[in-house]
Amino acid sequence: MPSSATIQARYPFRTTVHFVVTLFLLLAALLQQTHAFVRPYCYGPAAVQQRRQQKISMSVDTEHDRPAHVVIAGAGVIGISTAYYLATQHNIACTLVDPTGTIAPAASGKAGGFLALDWNDHSPVKDLARRSFQLHQELADTFGADAIQYRRCTCAAVSVDPYNNQQQQRPAGKKLQGVEWAQPESADSSGAVLGVRSLGDQNTIAQVHPKMLCEALWEHASKPAAQGGMGSQLKHGKVVGAVYDEKGKLVGAKLHDSSVLAADAILFACGPWAGNIMKGVKYHSAVIPTDTVLEQCVFFSGCGDPEVYVRPDATAYCTGYPDTAIRVTEQPGQEEVRKEKIATILESVRDASGNSKSGGALSRDPILEQACYLPTTDDNLPLMGLLPTESVGGGQCYIASGHSCWGILMGPASGESMASLVAKGKSEHVDLSPFDPSRYKGIKPVEDTQVPV
Repeated sequence: MPSSATIQARYPFRTTVHFVVTLFLLLAALLQQTHAFVRPYCYGPAAVQQRRQQKISMSVDTEHDRPAHVVIAGAGVIGISTAYYLATQHNIACTLVDPTGTIAPAASGKAGGFLALDWNDHSPVKDLARRSFQLHQELADTFGADAIQYRRCTCAAVSVDPYNNQQQQRPAGKKLQGVEWAQPESADSSGAVLGVRSLGDQNTIAQVHPKMLCEALWEHASKPAAQGGMGSQLKHGKVVGAVYDEKGKLVGAKLHDSSVLAADAILFACGPWAGNIMKGVKYHSAVIPTDTVLEQCVFFSGCGDPEVYVRPDATAYCTGYPDTAIRVTEQPGQEEVRKEKIATILESVRDASGNSKSGGALSRDPILEQACYLPTTDDNLPLMGLLPTESVGGGQCYIASGHSCWGILMGPASGESMASLVAKGKSEHVDLSPFDPSRYKGIKPVEDTQVPV
């Protein structure tokens, strides 16, 4: 079995509810008396906690000017979700600007799409995660579950050691309960599975195909006015600045080619490319065909600790071995796929699930190999909110990024919250104060953000 410490170290946000409950029961008294217990990656800096304790109001900004048109920099799940909710809930059109000119070119099109309701329950992103899990179901009902490969499923932590020859973990011939497909009974290494623990059932675990979700969101956001939509548009380019008039009013977004798009609000949602404080963690992944449609996602402990997210199209998304966080220099959609990293992932999942000689579930050749960067911050909390005027030279500029491995899960609620903040001056469902970008002094969404008229 993977230890609680192992899971915590591997998945800063993906701490299981079992681990959290146990830890909090043991340390509750100490926490209440000293307030000294701070969980890595869950609570962030003291300033964030102070804002939470102050219970900053989410009331309407009475001086907020409702924008007529919004420019969104970045066509990932956060930007697209915001465009969707601006159009469907607030009747506001936007222009989505992306350096590739395409939808979901980076992590939002290459992620696994794993969704967990309660894995973040003891972190500042709890409400964001829970709200978004609910919205994923609503979106599946709206678009049709098959259209975005959404389904409820199960998840397990499986401890494996394919090199264990003692075979004393379970009686020969006895089917391991709780494991749908790891190490079949015919495997040569029948003692490889050391144990299993449920990490969630269909009440708390789901999955979606990220690329298909983004395409469905954008299809509705860009629906022409003649069809009852707002006619939002996608443009090839890069936002490099905010343009203000002589009175300090935002009038547009300047692009890399010096052209200006009319706008009275700008959202920077560029993932690891959003802001001078953002970093990216590079992940590689391989999609492998399976003989049958499987329904159990697995976090392996052992064999390099790979992660496997099975999909309803009889494939399995396999990943692991992340790089360290860096300032990203590769461009969106042009991330190098390192063959040696893919080979390591394939070897890992095959050892964990049964090799090709024993007919393991992941023994076939991959049909897709890819790499992407997960956006992260130094305190491992998202950036979501109104940018300080000094960072852009004026007002009405926002940022939403840094959701790390939970970008797809939190995408819909992040988009809903940012759409509400932009349109009404408040977030109606989720308190965004823990994610206030002003916690980082000197933050800038791009190098030169203020451009005079």
